[in-house]
Amino acid sequence: MIMLYGSQRDYDAMAGHSSDRPAMTAEQVAAMHAHMGKVHQDLADAGELVDAQGLTAPVHARRVQLRDGTPMITDGPYPETQEVLAGYTVVECASFDRAVEIAATLVNPDNPGEYVDVRPVAEGVDDLA
Repeated sequence: MIMLYGSQRDYDAMAGHSSDRPAMTAEQVAAMHAHMGKVHQDLADAGELVDAQGLTAPVHARRVQLRDGTPMITDGPYPETQEVLAGYTVVECASFDRAVEIAATLVNPDNPGEYVDVRPVAEGVDDLA
């Protein structure tokens, strides 16, 4: 699984709102979506794409924790972290190295500091070690 990260600020910029970072233009958002669409289509054509989804902005998220057996709900975005899971791409490919190659195509070269994580999906308890 290739996990893509973002922040509420990133979602705000994509929605055309500026804050401490400039708002993205409609053309920039369209180019980003076109790039992701091409990568995912190429993976589908190669038979490597399992699933890919973007997630809504952190402001729409809720964190649920148990405290003394009682659910405690926190509205997003969460003050303790700036970055949240923004989307994911699940691939089935020949090797972990190939998954890392694919992940490199999902990092935006125009956004310094952007990164994605690659982690195998556990198929059973033996994979957790």
